[in-house]
Amino acid sequence: MITLSPAALQADLLLRRERVRSAMVEEGYDALLVTSNVNLLYLFGSIYGGAAYLPAEGDPIFFIRRPQSLTGSCVCPMRKLEDIPLQIESRGGVLPGRVMLETDETAYSDIVRQQKLFPCAQYGNATALLRRVRMIKTPGEIELFRRTAALHGEVYARIPSVFCPGMTDREFQVEIEHLMRSCGSEGIFRTYDAAMEIYMGNVIVGDNAESPSPYDFAMGGGGTDALPLGADGSPMQEGMCVMVDMAGNYSPYISDMTRSYAIGRVPDEARRLHDLSLEIQSRVMEAALPGMSCAELYTRSLEIARKGGAADKFMGTKQQARFVGHGIGLQINELPVLTERSVDLLTPGMVIAFEPKFVLSGIGAVGVENSFLITENGVEKLTICAEELINLLNY
Repeated sequence: MITLSPAALQADLLLRRERVRSAMVEEGYDALLVTSNVNLLYLFGSIYGGAAYLPAEGDPIFFIRRPQSLTGSCVCPMRKLEDIPLQIESRGGVLPGRVMLETDETAYSDIVRQQKLFPCAQYGNATALLRRVRMIKTPGEIELFRRTAALHGEVYARIPSVFCPGMTDREFQVEIEHLMRSCGSEGIFRTYDAAMEIYMGNVIVGDNAESPSPYDFAMGGGGTDALPLGADGSPMQEGMCVMVDMAGNYSPYISDMTRSYAIGRVPDEARRLHDLSLEIQSRVMEAALPGMSCAELYTRSLEIARKGGAADKFMGTKQQARFVGHGIGLQINELPVLTERSVDLLTPGMVIAFEPKFVLSGIGAVGVENSFLITENGVEKLTICAEELINLLNY
């Protein structure tokens, strides 16, 4: 697993906490209490059973129920949540009057229990605040993204080597997953929203590319009853296209990349639309500068697709996704969302996945997706790997 050095991680954690603290104080709150894995990982650097308490003034306190082996000046062993108020006071702290809780991603019963810790306090939504703070990456997070994305590209270059004629899409995906895990992938892809579920990624071929999914992902796929997304056991036959959208999870930060492949000779229209995807990526990312509206990335992409006579195939057919990308980070679907309704502006430190894709009935999906860092001068492509429509039968 790709990691920062202990010293670099601690310096980066201090910066993350200060960013959260500043945003919290700006909204008029005295403290923040979180228990979700993703936000414990963001604030503490690893996942544990317990809670993190960040006051407006003073050191954070990491209340740890398990494992008890974790130590540090800010670590406080905890038997149950109800121990927290006494522990705050025993450390010289003052109980907060306005507290933020993860109300968007914590069970109602847990929120009620947390509110009883400070019965006289007013409460706000920590989930929304943390998602917006996490949208702008710290230097340490950016370093992890660069290293993760570089390995992601190296592994993707080997994908054609695991293809065998006669495979189903599911068999191909299993081989890709084995390759990725063998190269260090964590195999866990965190998503925001409990209703969003996914394997290590998505492999779709032929007509399955047209199958809508109940999940809010760009491409669907019928999947199974238990997970209606992606590969459904379709045979990979000559003349079809296969799209591989397998996220890179070689550090806690998830890079996102899609590549498309031809199985032998495919219709000229498939190659034309793949080239159109590359044109959209080139033109829109070349124009992407700090201060540009995220909505404009979508509208520019759709306009190019429309001028190319392919708007009806852009981001799906039977059910078209109304976005062309999204933020990435500790979760695969972070802010911002590149949709016409977005009010966010491109800001240095954002890391986005940009994914202009097309679907052809009976053939499959084509197009690319790459991870980009927003810099002071434009964008930096992080996921580097061949982008042409590669013929799998040549390997």
